[in-house]
Amino acid sequence: MINAEMIVYVAIGMFTLAMLLAMVRFVKGPSVVDRVVAFDSLTITSLILISIIAALSNRMIYFDVAIVYGLLSFIGVIVVAKYIQKGL
Repeated sequence: MINAEMIVYVAIGMFTLAMLLAMVRFVKGPSVVDRVVAFDSLTITSLILISIIAALSNRMIYFDVAIVYGLLSFIGVIVVAKYIQKGL
């Protein structure tokens, strides 16, 4: 029988694999745009993992950390996109 805890651990494994594949694309990416998309994918999956860890450990401070990390990541991607488009 499949229980909820097993599903959570399978999800953690899948998100870890997604982070590994995104890291490969970030390092190997042939263009800057590929690297930016891989970086954004890395931050999104790490936000999900932080949220899962917060839910498992019942520590609500991790949700605050995830929100701040998400906002900083969003600002970073916007800055890089503006730089790629026409420079700062």
